[in-house]
Amino acid sequence: QVQLGESGGGLVQIGGSLRLSCAAAGIAFSKQPMGWYRQAPGKQRELVATIGMYGTTTYADSVKGRFTISRDNAKNTVYLQMNSLKVEDTAVYYCKIHTLDYWGQGTQVTVSS
Repeated sequence: QVQLGESGGGLVQIGGSLRLSCAAAGIAFSKQPMGWYRQAPGKQRELVATIGMYGTTTYADSVKGRFTISRDNAKNTVYLQMNSLKVEDTAVYYCKIHTLDYWGQGTQVTVSS
């Protein structure tokens, strides 16, 4: 079965950094485009970033220049490096197989002054 597990969330100060990880099992990871989403309380879930099989990336305008998505196929893991964090980045972050309806359980990121 397909399993996705996020980790690395926590509490950080404004301007700080955090790296999220998502470990995948039960899939041919290197064949899958992957994505990161986030959802703040009372708001719609939004796409943050994607990375394709060959490393092509896309970013939401709100995080462009601050976040970097990457993948390590040898470890079946996708990462989200988050820099210059803002209060508006506070949300539960989820990873997803981009073209399939499989989601991780999410990891909480809280940015505070």
